[in-house]
Amino acid sequence: MSNETKRDVFDDALAYAPVGREYDPVNDDEAGDLRSCLSARYDAALPDDLPTILECVSKEIKDGYGKNSLLDELAWANQDALPSSKVSEWINDNETLFAEAWSRGLWIVEETGEVTGYDG
Repeated sequence: MSNETKRDVFDDALAYAPVGREYDPVNDDEAGDLRSCLSARYDAALPDDLPTILECVSKEIKDGYGKNSLLDELAWANQDALPSSKVSEWINDNETLFAEAWSRGLWIVEETGEVTGYDG
């Protein structure tokens, strides 16, 4: 999985921004290829705003997703009933980030900067 974000692709596209009227993306074959290339990269790129969570919380999501519901995970964190108090405390302090990571299925691990998800 590439770590390229949609913003990275957008920034690259700006480098090809027209100067004056000499750029014709409709009639220029090379411009069409550029459009196709940038569009494909953009479609495959990661969202810019992925939540960043602790590695131990990442493990909890990977272990619990598909077996438990988000509501169960939040309730267990509130009761400090998860495998570690650190995980429960982090989830209680960051419910929105946890819910976003759980729901999107994609997040950044804080300690490594790695983009991962349920299967990663």
